[in-house]
Order: sequence, then structure tokens, then C-alpha cells
Amino acid sequence: MRHKLNFIKIVLIPLIIVSWLGCNNHKKIKEKEIVKAPAKMDDQISDNLKSFLDFAKTTNGKLNDSIQLSQFKLVNTFYSNNDYKDVWSKTEVWNPVADSMFEFIKNSKYYGLYPEDYHYNELKKLRERIESDSLSRMDAVSWTKASLMLTDAFFETLKDLKEGRLIDDSLSITSKKNIADSFFIPKFKGAIESDSLTKTFESVEPANIYYTSLKDLLPGFVDNMDTQKYQYINFPYIDTLQFYRNLHKRLLQSGFSKDSTALPDSVTISNEVKKYQAKHKLKVDGKPGEGTVRAMNSYDYEKFRTIAVTLDRYKALHSLPESYIWVNIPTFYLKLVDNDTVILESKVIVGKPTTPTPLLTSEISNMVTFPNWTIPESIIKKDILPALKINPGYLASKGFSLVDSHGETVDPFSVKWAKYKNGIPWKIVQGSGDDNALGIFKFNFNNPYSVYLHDTNQRYLFANSNRALSHGCVRVQKWEQIAYYIAKNDSLATKAGHKIPYNTDSIKTWIAKKDRKTIMVKKRLPLYIEYFTCEAKDGEIVFYNDIYNTYQFLEEKYFADKSF
Repeated sequence: MRHKLNFIKIVLIPLIIVSWLGCNNHKKIKEKEIVKAPAKMDDQISDNLKSFLDFAKTTNGKLNDSIQLSQFKLVNTFYSNNDYKDVWSKTEVWNPVADSMFEFIKNSKYYGLYPEDYHYNELKKLRERIESDSLSRMDAVSWTKASLMLTDAFFETLKDLKEGRLIDDSLSITSKKNIADSFFIPKFKGAIESDSLTKTFESVEPANIYYTSLKDLLPGFVDNMDTQKYQYINFPYIDTLQFYRNLHKRLLQSGFSKDSTALPDSVTISNEVKKYQAKHKLKVDGKPGEGTVRAMNSYDYEKFRTIAVTLDRYKALHSLPESYIWVNIPTFYLKLVDNDTVILESKVIVGKPTTPTPLLTSEISNMVTFPNWTIPESIIKKDILPALKINPGYLASKGFSLVDSHGETVDPFSVKWAKYKNGIPWKIVQGSGDDNALGIFKFNFNNPYSVYLHDTNQRYLFANSNRALSHGCVRVQKWEQIAYYIAKNDSLATKAGHKIPYNTDSIKTWIAKKDRKTIMVKKRLPLYIEYFTCEAKDGEIVFYNDIYNTYQFLEEKYFADKSF
């Protein structure tokens, strides 16, 4: 009998515990609480704020199926330090700052943000109920939820405007020690007390000209934006049938097709494509090629996502120096900037999608006239080694030399190339001269990728519209003007009575004589190689081809399901 009782205990006690835990996990916050006397509403909201936050501690900030507090820790810290007093309403009336916060969320698209990320839909429904229904106005739960969502929205907005949404949680400002007391809560209290939310939000935005000029144009874009989400068409494609189905759906959505069948015949689709091409000033050939598909994918919803990613990427720049070189890879252009003024613009050739130019920030430390080119290992492995296995005379035909660690030349015909697979124990160098791939001038800067800015012996390529053609380095059309600017800067930075070992005239002389010289730069010029597929230009927002598919990845990762 005793064994039987022990068995019952062993079986039943765990079941009771599991049952209790299950009931506890399904515990919910109250959905309605009518307070008939307005004078008692504020005290009830305070009580609710504490109980709701205690509940949210057990659910990772989730209040119910539709409300998730993204910045629960900050929200909880603020209210626990503030005796759980509500700051958004008083005796069943919204404080002016609550109206300001709601309007800011509603118009957050002007900042490249999505209103839905800041409880806009839930707050709108709740406010409408409170304002239209007297019974809802007496519901303390509604006011409590509104308070929590508005506070959470403030902290989330502050974070997103300061650092963007593309940063991992572990690197976010919200993960820093004591950040609540040193940044978030002081900003919140200051905004509430001064009743100036917009001023507070804008105080944390970056001041760099790229961010501000793009953001200033955003309201005009948003106010005229078509918010419909159209069928996205993948290109290039593998599944031909699916491609044409998506193409037809896209044409149907935008009114260029009246045929609602799943897939019309090829003649009908070609005619529909021609209508689209004519409307959008494309080459009218009825063929859905890369340019046509790119135009179809560049609808306003997609453009806004591009702007949102760009603004967030600009936030990583913070402040910029007085003068610098700016290379934006998708534009195929370099800018020389001095005091926020572009004093020179040059075409550039950048890395192919298979050998992309890396993003980096550095400073030009020296310049070289008639440089040698030591070919990177990646190019040797991919292009040169296979050619040498076929013909050891390949190096001589290209003007290359095989050099050992002592600087001695090695005869390529003496090497058994077949045994090398992943690299070789020698350097391959191209001597200086007009045929050198680096051209006659090179700008060096510290970086781990072995890339630099340089001239080229293929100057005709600057006439191409698509200039993603290099192995990763940046070829510069107007390298001379940049060199002369650096020489002038060095001269101006030199103290009276001192001389620098070069100037503009000496550079011209070395080039004329075809002398190989290394010129150390005294006042190093900052360099930014960046990747932005849109920018403000001449009072308009201009979009560029995402040549490395960088934006497509980011947009899908962070904004895939966003809507307006």
C-alpha cells in the first residue's frame, strides 16, 4: 500500500506543478476596468502601470497579441523611477505632449521610419475609441496601454533616429551600461517637461550633409508616394515560366495589361511590355530585359525602403572632416569635398560584383608616380595561375615579372606550374610605364584589402555607363587634379620658413620625365569609400543600381513586411 501511495505521489505531484505552471503562463492582464470618477483615474492608471509591467517581465515585454514593448527595460526603468505616474494624460484628458507624440509617429515617414514600428495602428484605434465613446474614456486599461505604448514609442524612435535599425542588438546603444540614466531617460524627461518632442528627436540625428540633404527632400517624396506594393520580379531568373507569370502580374497591377488570365501568349506580353517601356521612356522593344525589370522594381514602396536604408547607413558616418575624398560605389563617381562644397567630381571605375570594392575609411598617406604593380594573390590564384599552367610565356606577354623574396627575377619556364593550386611562393610584378594597369599615378592609404586609388591604362572605359569593371581598386579619371590639391594642401600646412620636398610643379616634372617617385603626404587627406544607392542631388532624390545587391539584402532583412 505504501509503495502504491509513493507511486501516486511521484506521478501526481509533477502533474500538479506542470498544471500550475501552465495556468500561470496563460495568465493575462485585464482587458477592461471602468473608473466612473475621473478624479480617481490617474491613481488607477499608476496601479495598472505597475501590474502591467510586472506581467510584461514574464513575457519579454509582451502585453498581449498586438502589443510588444520593444524597449521594455527602458520603459520599466522610467516608470519604476517615476512612481509609476503617467505623463501622457491627466484625469481622462490627453496632455499636449501625447498629441505631439502621436502626430510624430503618424508622420515618422518624413524621417525614413515606419509608423507601424511605433504602435501607430494600436494607438490610433485606442485614441479613436477613447475620443468617440464615453465608456472607453472611463476605461483605465485603455489609458494604461496608451501610456506604455507612447513611452515605448519614444524610446524606440530616439534609438532609431540616433543609430538606425541596421545594428545588431549586442552592438546597439541600448545594450550599453548605464545608458538609460545617462541618455534615454534624461532625453525623455527633457522632452516631456519642455513639450518639445521634435526638437529632442532631431537633436540626436546626425549632422552630416548627406543625411540632412536627403531627409530634407523626403517629405516631398512621401506626400506624393504611391504606397501600393507591387509584384517584385527577380532578375536574372532561373524559372522562365515563373518569371513571365510575375511579369504579367506586375503589368496587370499597374494597368498595362487587361488580360486577367494567369499567363497570356508571348505576343500579348510583348505588347504590354512595349506600353510600359514607352510610358517610362525606356527602349521600346517588348523585351523584359535588365533595364525594364529594374524600372518595374523601382516603384515608390521599394524606393522608400531604399531611402530608409540609406538614412540609417548615413547615421554611421556621424560628423565628417573639413575636406575629404568621397567615393560612392554605385554612382561610379568620386567627389573631392572642401567645407561641404564639392570642388571636384571625377568618374571612377570600381570593382566588379565578383570582385567588389571594399567599404573603408582611411587617409591618403602617400602618392607614387609611375608605380609598379604587385599583383594581389586573389588575382594570381583566379586568373594568372591557370594561364601559366597553359603557357609560361603568359607573364612576358603581359609585361609581368616573377620575383622571389630577394627581389631576384625567376624564369617562369623553370617552374612546374601544375603542382600549384592555391597560390605561388613568388610575387608577380608589372613594371612602371604607360602599359601598367595602375597607369602613371597611385594614391596609397592604409587598408587591409590591398586596394588603392589610381590611374589606368584603359582610360577608354571611363566612357562606359556601367563602370563596375575592376578587381577591387578604384580607378580615377581626374587623378591629376586630386594630386595637385593634395600638394597645395601640404604647402599651405607647412610652417613659415619650412619647405616640403615637393609641390605641384615637381609632380608635373616627374611625370614628364617618367620618374618613379614616392611622395609622402604631410597633411593626410581623409578618404571614404561608401555604398549608397540613393542620394540628394540638385534638389532631387536620385536612385542608382544596386550593383552588389547590398541593399536588396538589407531591405529584405529589416523591412520585408513593412507597410504604410
